[in-house]
Amino acid sequence: MMLLAILLPFLSFMVRGKVLTGIVCLILQITLIGWLPAAIWAVLSLNNARADKRNDRLIKAMRENKR
Repeated sequence: MMLLAILLPFLSFMVRGKVLTGIVCLILQITLIGWLPAAIWAVLSLNNARADKRNDRLIKAMRENKR
């Protein structure tokens, strides 16, 4: 998924179900200068999504142990 975010940033958004964001990223990616910011944006977004999932699992585990 990380390789997809670097090579085809718009597609990484589309695969994760963020269609509108993917379209905006595609418009940015069309220009050669805009490809690098689009790739960085996609990678950061992917890392944030992974961190959110990790945090959700941690919170759930903490709540289960509390009971």
